[in-house]
Amino acid sequence: MQETPLSELIQQRIKKLTALRSLGIEPYNGTFEPSDSTEDIFKKFGEFEKEHLENENITISVAGRVILLRDFGKAAFAHVQDSKGKIQIYLRKDILGEKFSLIKNLDIGDIVGVEGRLFRTKTNELTIEVHNFVFLSKSLRPLPEKWHGLKDIEARYRQRYVDLIVNPSVKETFVKRQLIIKYLREFLENEGFLEVETPMMHTIAGGARAKPFKTYHEALDMELYLRIAPELYLKRLLVGGFERVFEIGKNFRNEGISTKHNPEFTMIEFYVAYKDYNWLMDFTEKLLSYITQKVCGSLQVKYGDYIIDFTPPFKRITMFDALKNKGVPEEVMKDCNLAFKWAKAKGIEIPEGSSLSKVLDEIFKEVVEPELIQPTFIIDYPVELSPLAKRKKDNPELVERFELFIAGREMANAFSELNDPLDQKERFLRQLEERLKGDEEVPEMDEDFVRALEIGMPPAAGEGIGIDRLVMILTNNQSIRDVILFPLLRPETK
Repeated sequence: MQETPLSELIQQRIKKLTALRSLGIEPYNGTFEPSDSTEDIFKKFGEFEKEHLENENITISVAGRVILLRDFGKAAFAHVQDSKGKIQIYLRKDILGEKFSLIKNLDIGDIVGVEGRLFRTKTNELTIEVHNFVFLSKSLRPLPEKWHGLKDIEARYRQRYVDLIVNPSVKETFVKRQLIIKYLREFLENEGFLEVETPMMHTIAGGARAKPFKTYHEALDMELYLRIAPELYLKRLLVGGFERVFEIGKNFRNEGISTKHNPEFTMIEFYVAYKDYNWLMDFTEKLLSYITQKVCGSLQVKYGDYIIDFTPPFKRITMFDALKNKGVPEEVMKDCNLAFKWAKAKGIEIPEGSSLSKVLDEIFKEVVEPELIQPTFIIDYPVELSPLAKRKKDNPELVERFELFIAGREMANAFSELNDPLDQKERFLRQLEERLKGDEEVPEMDEDFVRALEIGMPPAAGEGIGIDRLVMILTNNQSIRDVILFPLLRPETK
């Protein structure tokens, strides 16, 4: 059977809208105060037997979207869905009288308010026998019948409002996302951390190595950058006397898009004075196990083909030991030319002119990272890869830094903070040499941050956790776009 063109379906609905208005019914101006949500109805009355409901004569009202409609002439069944779930409604001509004729103008997708008596059908389904109903919003565009599967994936992201209506699991993902953020806050606040806000527009794009987005302030006649990280501002607060601070907010990095990357993403960063990265690893284990237990009800979480276990303690291994365990020879880790040759033999692309540390970092990303499924702290990185971290006392070529990996991807980055202003300035100057060679990811010198360190910053530990990636793990989603309500997409082709 040939499908009716969309434009014709829309015109049919517009005719129904016109018919309603000709009867003095304005379906966009109504207000309605439901007595219960669908979830509350099932909680309160879901265990009531048929005879009990008939004896009690329970009257309720709900509002929501019609997602199923079956018209039998003198009676009709429909399902109404609100933000908590759905319930069946039953409309009868002998009960509604003349108002029953309005059903011919009712479509799937319309938002209605209904009031009536609870009863159970012959199939024992809890149902509302409608005594009164009102149109609250007429849907002019039909909901798509085929909305599942890979071919619709971009349409789902682009029309998230439809995705949320027809795919209940999507709504559950974003409800769980907010719970994750709630318990992040709760844990940190219980540990004495203060939530703060720092600027989103920076004169210098610092705090991480990334290409920034640029913008322009007309009144001040100056170029600004959307922030790539709040780190340097949060550490200024440590200088100012705050000892435990955190911020949850957006960062922006002008980089590629993948299942793990979105140019606009959400992170939490937190800093604590008088602690180091060892304390922070213990703290991170407690934090993530707390959130996982609260949100998922267990410390074991299914993710794809794996069961991720958040039970502390997490595995800890140095970056160099991790490379060695994956077959990278020790001599390769000490010689840049050998490292280049080893990487090339493995098909790993390395930018020309890369230092030994950067070559090893690329090898790590290809050889080690995908194998880090269970929560694992990779610790003790080369100084060159960590310009804001404190050197290790027993090996000044390394820094007190860890990255947490789960399911083959970086989840957190943290270190004992560098608070030596002379060392920090020297590292910034070395970075500038790379910037002068054309590396756009290297930030400019932040003189004010160095000045803040010269005032004196207490020894501290700081960490950033990617909230989007954490949500992916705890909701069993394989793409970052599945946990961002409105991910960045190319404009639709007209």
